[in-house]
Amino acid sequence: MTDREFDLMDELYFVQPFQYLQETLGWEEKVILESLESLYKRGLIKCLKSPDEECFYQVNIQEEGSKLYFLATKKGLMAHNTI
Repeated sequence: MTDREFDLMDELYFVQPFQYLQETLGWEEKVILESLESLYKRGLIKCLKSPDEECFYQVNIQEEGSKLYFLATKKGLMAHNTI
């Protein structure tokens, strides 16, 4: 896990919208989307349409990411806490 991914995971212990991540981290949209995509592909985060509606399809983070919410998975939390 890269330092950026680690910092991003710090914010995903609770459901967070993309806009919150942008405001909190202060990174460019492209950087956040790339980091989210990397974490998502490894099963470390999940995507949600709303705070309580998980996406049960393969999400294209680059196209949809700025409209979604994100949350660390159990696997992601374990990876984040063992570093």
